[in-house]
Amino acid sequence: MHILINNDDGIEAPGIENLIYALKDYAQITVVAPEGEQSGKSMSITTREPLVVNQVSKFGSIPAWSVRGTPADCTKVALSIFKIKPDLIVSGINRGSNAGRNVLYSGTVGGVIEGILRGIPGIAFSCCDMKDPEYHRLTPFIEPMISFIQKNPLPFGTLLNVNFPHTQEDTPWNKTTQIQGIKLTSQGKAFWVEDVYESEPILSNIRFGAKAMHFSDDEQSDIYWLERGYITAVPIHVDQLTDFTYFSKNKDHFEYITTCPVAF
Repeated sequence: MHILINNDDGIEAPGIENLIYALKDYAQITVVAPEGEQSGKSMSITTREPLVVNQVSKFGSIPAWSVRGTPADCTKVALSIFKIKPDLIVSGINRGSNAGRNVLYSGTVGGVIEGILRGIPGIAFSCCDMKDPEYHRLTPFIEPMISFIQKNPLPFGTLLNVNFPHTQEDTPWNKTTQIQGIKLTSQGKAFWVEDVYESEPILSNIRFGAKAMHFSDDEQSDIYWLERGYITAVPIHVDQLTDFTYFSKNKDHFEYITTCPVAF
């Protein structure tokens, strides 16, 4: 199979190098990744500046390009400019969690979604460790998950969001540093919120840090199992965004009221 590899930490990040190492003997690989850090860019794209694209040779014989843009830009370049036709898009390994609602901010996931919209399945890999992740402990789990997806295809419009648990330090929400296994889960509720740093005069130069906002997640969620040392994989459907429950309940009334305001 042909795999397109992407990330949001940049083409020089050790996470993408470890991802390539995990898959180089399993599939034909092409790498198109951001020139530098693009974390938190979600599905943003570059429209008002030119995209600078350079071929790089750091991965030996594996064809690779850096793009001065976002992860979604990279996928667009690979598919539309280079005319690459991958069987799968794989992104990561991201430094930092994309569990819970952080998935909505994630450039790691955004690069995969860009392919999902074009009918190409994808998997995003992230790890909870922010400081010096021990990638060598994670890579043995990657090929088996991709092999499973190859034999059990994801539905159209669905990606797999995989997160590896903390493997280094204990935290208040981390019960172990040993990988206990793998769970197919739902997406949890936790997310990163802004931790504001201000300089004088106020409002002239504000910098956002980040801190975790935790919720009570149920036993099906990725957050619950990550805390207990499990790798989590969430099938996320992004093709149909409509809330059909609300649509069906309110369609006729909404159209009548908004067309005839006096009837309200």
